[in-house]
Amino acid sequence: MDRLVNTALTAMRGAMARQASIANNLANANTVGFRAEIANAETRWIKGDTFDTRAQASEQVIAADMTQGAVTETGNPLDVAMNGDTLLAVQAADGSEAYTRRGDLKVSDSGLLTTGDGLPVLSEGGPITLPQMDSISIAADGGIWGVPLGGDPANPQQVDRLKLTTAAGSSIAKGTDGLFREVNGGALPSDPLASVTAGSIEGSNVNSTQALVQMIEASRAWETQIKLIDTAKQLDDGGASLMRLDS
Repeated sequence: MDRLVNTALTAMRGAMARQASIANNLANANTVGFRAEIANAETRWIKGDTFDTRAQASEQVIAADMTQGAVTETGNPLDVAMNGDTLLAVQAADGSEAYTRRGDLKVSDSGLLTTGDGLPVLSEGGPITLPQMDSISIAADGGIWGVPLGGDPANPQQVDRLKLTTAAGSSIAKGTDGLFREVNGGALPSDPLASVTAGSIEGSNVNSTQALVQMIEASRAWETQIKLIDTAKQLDDGGASLMRLDS
């Protein structure tokens, strides 16, 4: 009976992992630029000295749904929505270069340009720091234009440029912090064709209704494994009773 119990336990672990990813998706249904996580199950055979007769179920997050979310016009000159497969380069908490679709940008008191969750936005030269200006705007190619204090509004100056990139020709993976990184630890090059739409932001691409259905399915899968464990116990008790000698 140990094989049946072991198989059920591994399936329960997979159901827990699936529920965790679905719960994370639901929690970020309203997060700007969030990409839903995709979990998938696979069979892993236990290797031994003889014939492989036992397999375990393994379920984990394998990718992210890169479907574009709904774009909402905000009128805020610092808001940008990534067009197509464009990614915005940011500095992660560990100091590494990472990529996001989050475009609700803001300027801190020190002039540092950050995303809505406080991550520094990068240009080719590093984190972007902006001087005080009368007005600021972001062009479709990521160029940051502004009018200096007391300057001529008809003659804005370019002060920096967002590092915009795409994963074409490279492999990226989503981390536990919600950011994308190049799988080999490198940095993606800037893409001259990448563009943004200023004055707009892209919402999460999580389908809440679909995620709730997936959560119910994962819960039912968990209950099925519980029943299998109970069945294994009944079979074990039945076998023990058959072998018990009549006193």
